[in-house]
Amino acid sequence: MSRAVANSGNSRQIHFYCSSGGNAGLACATAAITLGHLATICVPTSTSDTIVQKLRTLGANVVVKGAHFAEADNFMKDELMSKDNNSVYVPPFDHPDVWEGHGSLVDELEKQMQDFGGYQGLVCSVGGGGLLTGIMERLEIYGRLQGGSLEKRGIRVLAMETEGAESLNYSLKKQKLARLDNITSIATSLGATQVAKRCFEVAQRPEVKNVVFSDAEAAMGSVCFADDERMLVEPACGVSIAPVYNDSLSTHLFPELSDAEFSKLNIVIIVCGGSKASLQILDEYKKTYGNDARVVKKFHARRFAVEKKENTIREIDSLRS
Repeated sequence: MSRAVANSGNSRQIHFYCSSGGNAGLACATAAITLGHLATICVPTSTSDTIVQKLRTLGANVVVKGAHFAEADNFMKDELMSKDNNSVYVPPFDHPDVWEGHGSLVDELEKQMQDFGGYQGLVCSVGGGGLLTGIMERLEIYGRLQGGSLEKRGIRVLAMETEGAESLNYSLKKQKLARLDNITSIATSLGATQVAKRCFEVAQRPEVKNVVFSDAEAAMGSVCFADDERMLVEPACGVSIAPVYNDSLSTHLFPELSDAEFSKLNIVIIVCGGSKASLQILDEYKKTYGNDARVVKKFHARRFAVEKKENTIREIDSLRS
């Protein structure tokens, strides 16, 4: 966005447009208004009232249209941007500038993890694939894509999705870039019916393992993380944390290693996306998904059965108040 402003020579009032399920729109609105420009965010009808209100509070114009991101995006381009000569499109995931921004995360890891013996694995969520694409392209620059070989300082990447928003997994199974009919997952921030072409390409590299978890596992990943770290994240992020809580992280990333060998590795989990999370929502997740069969079976170190006594999430609330 700063590049668009620079290229315009500050001679016109740029109007930034972004279609989003929430987080990308919030980022666009924040940046645009900070830069002194207009922002219109087009969100699908599945977007929560909380996100819509947050966008409007920031000062953005919010348009609600379409059942999912793709429909909101098409409406925005065809009906809004086409009539605005000052419009600049801010893609939420499918653009080299977006990938470059995400990739800067790897720059930080290369510096910060030196004192900890480096890192051997990365875990991230996949919606439209901007984050995964940026990570993979930056890892390649650092020479870290070595087929996942530990001997060659290679990195393995676990790309997580939820059932009902698994657009990358759908394309990989089809062996071609394909589009989901609709989004049914509660992780609406992952609600792109089709990933970026570049994401589909990098996901086919041997270093990447794509895994799909249920909404219940994703939601309870968020609940566990709130219990342990006192941080609120959405299921779109919780799905990346869930492999830690159901002890499947080593199986997915390094199945050839023993538990003792795996314990010596450093795995980085990218925790992002909390704009839709609240204590009330996480409490509802616990009630709804705490007794889910896959959660009870896999999250074996936890007891989620809803009891009358005050749970940890309520404890967070009391600490804040």
